Amino acid sequence: MSIPFIDLKHQHRRLSSRIRENIDRVLKHGAYVMGPEIEKLEQELSSFCGTDHAVACSSGTDALLLSLMALDVGPGDAVLTTPFTFCASAEVISLLQAVPVFVDIDPVTFNLDPSQAAKALQALDKNDPGIHPLPGYRGHKPNSGSGRNAAHSAINTSKLTPRAIISVDLFGLPCDYDALTALAGEHGLWLIVDAAQSFGSLHQERSPCAMGNISCTSFFPAKPLGCYGDGGMCFTRDSKLAELLRSLRVHGQGQSRYDNVRLGLNARMDTLQAAVLLAKMEIFPEELDMRRKAAMKYNRLLSGLPGIVTPKFFPDRQSAWAQYSLLAGDKTHRSRIFNRLKANNIPWAVYYPQPLHLQTAFSYLGYIPGDFPASEDTASRIFSLPMHPYLDPGDQEMIAKVVADL
Repeated sequence: MSIPFIDLKHQHRRLSSRIRENIDRVLKHGAYVMGPEIEKLEQELSSFCGTDHAVACSSGTDALLLSLMALDVGPGDAVLTTPFTFCASAEVISLLQAVPVFVDIDPVTFNLDPSQAAKALQALDKNDPGIHPLPGYRGHKPNSGSGRNAAHSAINTSKLTPRAIISVDLFGLPCDYDALTALAGEHGLWLIVDAAQSFGSLHQERSPCAMGNISCTSFFPAKPLGCYGDGGMCFTRDSKLAELLRSLRVHGQGQSRYDNVRLGLNARMDTLQAAVLLAKMEIFPEELDMRRKAAMKYNRLLSGLPGIVTPKFFPDRQSAWAQYSLLAGDKTHRSRIFNRLKANNIPWAVYYPQPLHLQTAFSYLGYIPGDFPASEDTASRIFSLPMHPYLDPGDQEMIAKVVADL
């Protein structure tokens, strides 16, 4: 019998009647796009997160893109973010012809390191890559000579204006928002919170979705709160930004359907996805507690193993435990663990095997191996074990024995 990496079937069995009831309600009223469930979900989640406005959209990626558009980020702007994340966090910056400026991670939290972000801003101000690595070709050509990358082929860092920071709460753990908020304020930058993995987490008893100027999350099925397709949401306390986000998600719509006052996107959430999420929210707090207990049990079982580094619990932060991720001693050690897991039919995953600054899509930035050593070292050692609210304690004990080679 195999152990599921994420057990969505168990959750569905528990919620199937409520989900079907909600879906049937949508089928009955027929408002499949921007139906009443959308507004209901926005109200429920803004209340849950303790923020004033929630704007549902089609994906976590579109939530980030809408946020940058609402803040008028574009050509000539620099946006700081981490290279140790999913592509979307930096992709949206490039899509708007702004420039991602990568900042290394804290090797304990795996989140963007505020002290390194401060160095990056100093390097941009002085146009000095000796202070911190900056985009630029360093005399070599990008891998792609055509298309969107070519449009960035002459990055002049002296003409870049720092505009924003996109933080990423990796694996469900909130960033150090005291430090990041202070840094953004000191330099007059927007702070966009990528909470795609951290919906339901807490930083000093506050949701990260209530942090920054705009916070974004994802409802991809594998997330702690996931729908049955794609979905996302933006959160903000700013009424004007909320109004802009609502316009931008529907082609820049003004007062009526055919009154387009700006260029926007088709980034609406389907009503059926909102119906699914409303059902799942009924048990979401309980599932968060179940995730935390599973993470605590893993730590009890795996702490102290030679070469294994378990994730840290923080007194001022509560993770949503989107993933349970460990560090092996080195890449060879990790491979041996993978072989044992495979032999015992136990799934695993690597988030993320290659930092963004070394990927082809971002080669136009000119970063090289060694620019972000914490991200590169982490990528070579990290791996994730099965994690979900319905994880059987006996399965966890078996998984731990396999990892420990007992």
